[in-house]
Amino acid sequence: MNSHDLEKGLMACVHCGFCLDACPTYRATGDEADSPRGRIVLMRGVHEGKIPLLTEEATGPGTVGHHLERCLGCRACEPACPSGVPYGHLLEHFRDQQEAVSKRGVGERVLREGLLQTLTDPRKMALALRAGKLTGGKIPAAVARFLGLPHGTAVPIPTDLAAAARPLPAVTAARGEPRGRVALLAGCVMRVLYGPVHHATARVLSANGIEVICPPVQGCCGALHGHQGKLEDARQLARKTIDAFGAGDDYDAIILNSAGCGSFLKDYGHLLKDEPVWEKRAARFSSKVKDITEYLVEMGPRPMPGRVEARVTYHDACHLAHGQRVTSAPRLLLRSIPGVTFVEMPDSDQCCGSAGVYNYLQPDMAGVLQQKKVDALLSTGAQIVATGNPGCLAWIQQGLPKGASVPTIVHPVELLDQAYRAAA
Repeated sequence: MNSHDLEKGLMACVHCGFCLDACPTYRATGDEADSPRGRIVLMRGVHEGKIPLLTEEATGPGTVGHHLERCLGCRACEPACPSGVPYGHLLEHFRDQQEAVSKRGVGERVLREGLLQTLTDPRKMALALRAGKLTGGKIPAAVARFLGLPHGTAVPIPTDLAAAARPLPAVTAARGEPRGRVALLAGCVMRVLYGPVHHATARVLSANGIEVICPPVQGCCGALHGHQGKLEDARQLARKTIDAFGAGDDYDAIILNSAGCGSFLKDYGHLLKDEPVWEKRAARFSSKVKDITEYLVEMGPRPMPGRVEARVTYHDACHLAHGQRVTSAPRLLLRSIPGVTFVEMPDSDQCCGSAGVYNYLQPDMAGVLQQKKVDALLSTGAQIVATGNPGCLAWIQQGLPKGASVPTIVHPVELLDQAYRAAA
């Protein structure tokens, strides 16, 4: 953020408190410093030179760095804010400053850098998952201690690694009368862990008369870097992504099925603001970005010949609901599937605790939020839980109890695909 936007954003907060009940960490702790307005007070103190961002003597509760790191970055405060405070942008700015001066221990540095380098590189992630098969996904106790993780920390391991990472074809032809042409972002985590969601997305779009292009030279979009205070790295990845898609000029839309990535791509115009060569290209690119559910509702989905006989509930991925303000489209599509009985989940828009890599960096708070989410979804009696983000899919899955009656967790597009494939 430039100095004008930073000052304007900080001063926009009038401390009304509407954000408090929307904030998962404040609801969990009751600590004002763990609320959006409390964190903004801390940010203003740093900006005005009244308090340090970090001190060598103290790094625990009460310090700015501690409470910024406890923030999920879920942005639930933004829709609740009557003053339009750009909280997500402010958080990224101060986390970027924080990372530039932080002096972390060896284990924490290895954890943070290891997560970013592994999750954002499909080849490294595939190797890590194959190694994880040997331990059933559990991080060895000695490694967990070194990294500062709780004993028994696990990573999601697909049953069939090859199927999970099966690449999309470069082109998926439209079926029936053509209605459009889109590009699909394969990304990094989705490409390795949730390849079947990509294939389901392409098939559903094809069934709706949409040609799907998957550009071969594409990689990480920069979302995880941006959320973790690595803004220059995020900018470099954003430029590469825009180049890979040609600023989106050849497509009606650029389709995302990962909420965190979609929110970040829609914000490229802000990320690359004040860069003469990139600002306009980034804004044009961002204007083309659509979540798969958002795009299908705008297009008007074709009738589905198949049925899904199930009681279904929906968890709002934070960066879809709060970052992109897409809440009705997934519900409209789920309700439109023949056979589905849709039931709302209590606090469906409260964060599950995944929040990118938050569940590894703040495991205690993430665990509290995970349990709240699992309790809420189990209270619905649903057989299927749908949500539109890989972090949510993996983290909620890990928190579910074992047993035959436990709900299945899927991406909404997988249920649509099931209903459309009945005619294939």
